[in-house]
Amino acid sequence: MLTFAGRTSMSLEVQQPYRAASMLQFLGRRAVAGIEAVGGDSYARTLRLPSGPGSLRLEFRRDTISCDLVVSDPTDLPVAVQRCRRLLDLDTDIARVETHLCRDVHLAPWVRRHTGLRVPGHVDGFEVAVRAVVGQQISVPGARTILGRLVQTYGDAIPGSRVPFGAPLDRLFPTPEVMAEADPDRLPMPRSRGRALVGIASAVATGRMSLDGGIALPTTRRALLDLPGIGPWTADYIALRALGDRDVFLGTDLGVRHGLQRMGLGAAAAEVVQRWSPWRSYAVMHVWQSLEAGPA
Repeated sequence: MLTFAGRTSMSLEVQQPYRAASMLQFLGRRAVAGIEAVGGDSYARTLRLPSGPGSLRLEFRRDTISCDLVVSDPTDLPVAVQRCRRLLDLDTDIARVETHLCRDVHLAPWVRRHTGLRVPGHVDGFEVAVRAVVGQQISVPGARTILGRLVQTYGDAIPGSRVPFGAPLDRLFPTPEVMAEADPDRLPMPRSRGRALVGIASAVATGRMSLDGGIALPTTRRALLDLPGIGPWTADYIALRALGDRDVFLGTDLGVRHGLQRMGLGAAAAEVVQRWSPWRSYAVMHVWQSLEAGPA
């Protein structure tokens, strides 16, 4: 039986500035029923930790982030804290990033308007990969629905789950081992996408691929592209969020294309984007954010 043992609360050190509202909005729009919940200025989710299940609740305050952790074993606390920091991108020298991006006249107004914008990370690299595969060519709400069905069908149930904001956290995200054994024809998605999901699950389950860092980014990206059904957008999204690549530009993403147009970048976009390196992942976040705001 999966049970919880201990709870601890702390404040997470944050390199300022930090645009908490944008991070919470990003996570909230993609929150999957059963494993995630958002309410007010808080975000909660379940965690699969080395010694058993856990959960976190993050409250975004003006200058700090309050973190409430529940773990099965105290030895899991350092791992859980590190996953929180990785999810929220708390350790980036954001002043250095923004100084570089502000050198470009096209991007500078948006960076100044949305200072402190971060790249959302992850608590589980495989989960990000599944999200990327499921999200191919469909809307964010559509992807959430499918992911919720996967969680309910293949995720482990947690008895006595917590109920933050009126939404129960009663599942863990499915493991690569479980998804590797799934029948692609029975997954709630097109068959080709189902085969891609099972293929990446098999690669992670057998140790042929790691999606939690530690392997050279180009090597992992090539391995992803070698899998059936994994194209450049999917590989780059995984690199952006799961692998911590800070120089990814999702040039084929429809939202990015619309954002570049909003910024007045047309034929010269490719040349300008190159000047954003080595922080193009943060530029992507600003390009996406430009679609949410009025004129800069």
